[in-house]
Amino acid sequence: MTQTTQTRDKIIKMLKDRGCRMTKQRRILLDIILEDNCSSCKEIYYRASKKDKSIGTATVYRMLNALEEIGAVTRKNIIVVNLDGKAEEA
Repeated sequence: MTQTTQTRDKIIKMLKDRGCRMTKQRRILLDIILEDNCSSCKEIYYRASKKDKSIGTATVYRMLNALEEIGAVTRKNIIVVNLDGKAEEA
């Protein structure tokens, strides 16, 4: 069992313990979040909608809120470093 699979299973258990049903759409979202570092909800939505057209933006936001509540993710501003060495918020 890979570490990603173990992490996924642990997160699913934590969500279920809080009463969250793990639908097909939520599993798709979780897999996308674990596979890649997504910079925004829109990016997660875009990737998810390619896999399942029934996933809406509200589903993405609710899933991220649930993951944040259990401590599985944190939302931060993305910092982009320019070649001239100055950092700016994206």
